[in-house]
Amino acid sequence: MASFTLNGEPITIDADPAMPILWAVREKAGLSGTKFGCGIAQCGACTVHLDGQPVRSCSTAISQAEGREVTTIEGVAGPDGELSNVQKAWISEQVPQCGYCQSGQIMSATALLRDNPSPSDDDIDAAMSGNICRCGTYTRIRRAIKVAAGIEQSRTEQAGEEA
Repeated sequence: MASFTLNGEPITIDADPAMPILWAVREKAGLSGTKFGCGIAQCGACTVHLDGQPVRSCSTAISQAEGREVTTIEGVAGPDGELSNVQKAWISEQVPQCGYCQSGQIMSATALLRDNPSPSDDDIDAAMSGNICRCGTYTRIRRAIKVAAGIEQSRTEQAGEEA
């Protein structure tokens, strides 16, 4: 058993204490947004926040969540369902190609911008280095982070100015 807060709501999950958070939230809580990628904490597809810090949920035991706050991609939008600035930027900059890694990418980008609202390219690269995109959309990811931070205008805003 593990009792913690999941996306702002208290929850108790009956699971082996060694079960990874990934499988607890997917199989026990029914939240499928967090993806299984590699299973060895190397690709970042399974990134969630544990007390606000990005962690690889495929290698973090549910017992480590006891009494803590876990946020998955389902918890990033506002309580009214409005997308976060990062999610909006992901859409405006057309980041996803296959989309599989995107929940982990968004979780890492959200943590970065919370801790560093005006990141440099080096800051972005460092924060996102543990997230692999097999489609190679790294340029769009960096741009979306800058748009979410207000450092750059979105392509939609730029197109509106040109019209």
